Amino acid sequence: MATETAGVVAELSTAAPVPSPAPEAGLKHKLERKWTFWFDNQSKPKQGAAWGTSLREVYTFDTVEEFWCLYDQVFKPSKLPGNADFHLFKTGIEPKWEDPECAKGGKWTVTSNRKANLDSMWLDTMMALIGEQFEDAEDICGVVASVRQRQDKLSLWTKTAANEAAQMGIGRKWKEIIDVTDKIIYNFHDDSRTRSSKSRYNV
Repeated sequence: MATETAGVVAELSTAAPVPSPAPEAGLKHKLERKWTFWFDNQSKPKQGAAWGTSLREVYTFDTVEEFWCLYDQVFKPSKLPGNADFHLFKTGIEPKWEDPECAKGGKWTVTSNRKANLDSMWLDTMMALIGEQFEDAEDICGVVASVRQRQDKLSLWTKTAANEAAQMGIGRKWKEIIDVTDKIIYNFHDDSRTRSSKSRYNV
């Protein structure tokens, strides 16, 4: 199933369009902004390839119906091969530290040992994002689901890491949305660049 999903995503990122919701669905419900799915398959890295070369922009949507069509068909982390990532970011922002919107930001991170739990948190987070449920929504860049052999991760990327009040508000709200009781931590991208693992905030 993981190989099949990776194949489907690869096709989507090049040419094949994702089927739109059926006409009988009626009027489409517009979202407040456009969102873009990205896919990064690092399970078979090319020798000498720089980080980010396997990152692919897959599909941009701006309606509730398109979102469900995409999620139901492809975008479930449990279907991914190991060392692969799904990203949902605001359109116009690339899921890279180098992107101007991300450069001075950071991320809240939660880990999971169960694929079903990762799927649930991923869906709850995406629904909160496209539904504009965060008070500091303008400070959010997007969310990343990372499938790994030992432990999966979900990361919520934000723009202004130094704004502690905004980050703490986002962290508390996200923790409530994904129904997590364990402490979650926030890291600055600048620290990640220097391979520093220290956490700046926690809730």
